[in-house]
Amino acid sequence: MAKKKSSGGGLMSSAGLMRYYDADESAVRFDPKTIIIIGVIFGILAIMLGFTHGTWP
Repeated sequence: MAKKKSSGGGLMSSAGLMRYYDADESAVRFDPKTIIIIGVIFGILAIMLGFTHGTWP
């Protein structure tokens, strides 16, 4: 009978998946509070622009 080749990576390497903790080293990181504040500012800005241009119902 033929021998099975043992692979060190297992299913992850055969499926082409990557480990996110290895690739996350060069990512830009933001505090979640910063993202929420930016979203609120953009929302207020959109509402204000709607009022000034007459598109708000």
